[in-house]
Amino acid sequence: MDLKGKVAIVTGGNSGIGAAIVWKLAQEGANVVIDFVSHPESANELEKKILALGDQAIGVHADVSQIQDLQLLIDTAVKKFGRIDILVNNAGIETRTSILDTTETQYQKVLDINLKSAFFGTQIAAQQMIKQGGGGSIINITSVHEDWPMPGNLPYCLAKGGMRMLTRTAGLELAKYKIRVVGVGPGAVATPINLSTMNDPQLMKKLDTAIPLGRMAKPEEIASVVAFLASDGAAYMTATSVFVDGGLMHQSPGL
Repeated sequence: MDLKGKVAIVTGGNSGIGAAIVWKLAQEGANVVIDFVSHPESANELEKKILALGDQAIGVHADVSQIQDLQLLIDTAVKKFGRIDILVNNAGIETRTSILDTTETQYQKVLDINLKSAFFGTQIAAQQMIKQGGGGSIINITSVHEDWPMPGNLPYCLAKGGMRMLTRTAGLELAKYKIRVVGVGPGAVATPINLSTMNDPQLMKKLDTAIPLGRMAKPEEIASVVAFLASDGAAYMTATSVFVDGGLMHQSPGL
């Protein structure tokens, strides 16, 4: 999975799955732009670790729900490293609310951060990739819930379902430019977004029992798949999703 000389942007890149992706891409030789909206110290720490590897990184404070901030990420990559080869649309939030109790504010925030950012991030990155030539890779971090219902978390499911069709349709539209668009659908992952479950032994037991492999994923396991998809080893993959869920998606919905 040699990514030497490649330039990557990872949204939501200073924590959870995003931080693991940043670190893995850097280990494979990529220079990385780390997007964050809070905890700048985490981005700074990642920068230092990457510099120690011999690669380069830069943290950028950018709210990916704002198109001008997405443009800032692309512009920073080009100014700092000369180009962009990989965009990972990873930033995401959830409200854990149903159709009956979701407010307009909650709905809009989830859709803006999870889906709007991926749509316009893909657009702006693709425009730059076409301008510079040579193609590129856009990887959307979706979820098993792009396809698998999760009652009580409807805005999140809507956003991830939208990312599914973004991946497929943009993948077809951009193929002629040698730009690949692939989704990665994690199942349950040991990250801050799942702390409420991880801190409840009964919920953890129920979840582990439901997962055929018997455990949550580590962020690093998702990151390894992303690194592969960004590499030439996945050169014939586009307009599809890869599920990394320990078999969870084949169990009964609603867990």
